Amino acid sequence: MKDKIKPDWAGEGLLSQFVNLLIQTKPIYNLMKHQARQVIIKKSMRSPELTSPTLQHFTTVLEQAVSAYRGEASDRPAVPTVVNALLQAEKAAKQKKLTYPLTSLLGQWRLCFTTGTRKRKNRGGIELGRGFYVPKFGAAHICFAATDIAADKGEISNQVKLGGLLLKFTGPARYLGKKNLLAFDFTQMQISLFGRVVYKQQIRGGQSQTEDFYNQSIAKLPFFAFFLVTEDFIAARGRGGGLAIWIKEGSRQEAGSRS
Repeated sequence: MKDKIKPDWAGEGLLSQFVNLLIQTKPIYNLMKHQARQVIIKKSMRSPELTSPTLQHFTTVLEQAVSAYRGEASDRPAVPTVVNALLQAEKAAKQKKLTYPLTSLLGQWRLCFTTGTRKRKNRGGIELGRGFYVPKFGAAHICFAATDIAADKGEISNQVKLGGLLLKFTGPARYLGKKNLLAFDFTQMQISLFGRVVYKQQIRGGQSQTEDFYNQSIAKLPFFAFFLVTEDFIAARGRGGGLAIWIKEGSRQEAGSRS
């Protein structure tokens, strides 16, 4: 049987004439348009992939992602939905010119979600990666501590723990409050095995690099540009272009495994 090029109602037959008559009847046409709109809305609301922060506020999406990661909720938002919510949050922060003090970042935060970046195919530059929820068996934490609140100076540590192995980097940091931008540099590396330090060494110039850190241009330093800061989680874009969410460590009791 030969496939039809177009359905019966799109041709010149009796069915086509009947459909056209219905469309030309204004009351019937308005009813058909209303019903079609309702079907589209219901389908989009049922599908996590189609739910966007225009229908569901971006903060709600991110809060749901954080709660699900902690084990407090069973349904976690789809990855594309979370990425879209992060982009909307970043846009809103720029439009409203939101600022956060350094004190709101202090403490230890666990990496929950990240996108990373990838090179564009057949084009120059980079684009956001697909994004993913960080597996819980490999706990990654970032920690901020203040050394001089008045001068917005502090220290940063970034660590990854896999079983009994812990890899930790530490160094100086400084905060540009007007831009919510935290610049940093890692000057020390430490490796621990089952709680025992087995290697500790200065890197990238060590102490001399730390002393010179505050004289360096921000353009030459790695940084995080924060666009959403709450008591439970923070979100930022790194210098490389990737987006990430960290959840507050110790603010709530995480269900399941906790490092």
